[in-house]
Amino acid sequence: MDSKLLELLVCPVTKTSLVWQRDKEELWCVASRLAYPIDDGIPVLIPEQARQLQDEEVQSIR
Repeated sequence: MDSKLLELLVCPVTKTSLVWQRDKEELWCVASRLAYPIDDGIPVLIPEQARQLQDEEVQSIR
């Protein structure tokens, strides 16, 4: 994930910054508790296609 692109991307629900989880190929939003997939290098920032983050996942990035 390009760092300049990551600086520009925000969660479409909360408009807060995203955290790239390289090992899972996802962008995480703590505020909305959503994990957005990255498909072939393209972030899929559609809330309906995101998965809900588990409590332990949210705590791991705080």
